[in-house]
Amino acid sequence: METSQLKNNFHQLIESIDNDRILDKFFGLMSRTKDSVDGQLWSRLSKEEQEELLLSDIESDDPKNLISHSEIQKKHNKWL
Repeated sequence: METSQLKNNFHQLIESIDNDRILDKFFGLMSRTKDSVDGQLWSRLSKEEQEELLLSDIESDDPKNLISHSEIQKKHNKWL
């Protein structure tokens, strides 16, 4: 998707939200993200952590490695 289309969709999404709490959280998230430096978190990870994260990303592309939301809810119901 082109930048102009993304911005247009983004504006439409914001305009459709009537909940001040959600808008405030969204604004905070976007402000922090805008001010962050690309790669800052990545560079703080050890080489082993970086490799593990990359492997996890690759493994998540295979549906057999995924656990359904309902299964996770059942497993962790006592904390929900």
